[in-house]
Amino acid sequence: MNKAELVDAISSKTDLSKKDIAIVIDAMQKSITDVLVKGDKVSLVGFGTFQVSKRKARTGLNPRTRETIKIPACTVPKFVAGKGLKEKVK
Repeated sequence: MNKAELVDAISSKTDLSKKDIAIVIDAMQKSITDVLVKGDKVSLVGFGTFQVSKRKARTGLNPRTRETIKIPACTVPKFVAGKGLKEKVK
């Protein structure tokens, strides 16, 4: 499902216009991104948690040349599904 399909799905379940829903989705996405950039987390009870995870530096292997390479440490976004979401997906 892409953004346009999500907007259509939400629009069919609510009385909001597609334009308003698109604005809300964009605002939610920006808000979550801003919180993660600060290093905090966003918890939506029953759905899941968006958080920042730090990966340590490590060595890897180039599959073409079989050379070992150094992979630097980095910070990545992470989503952990909540109990309610996990139960519904089963």
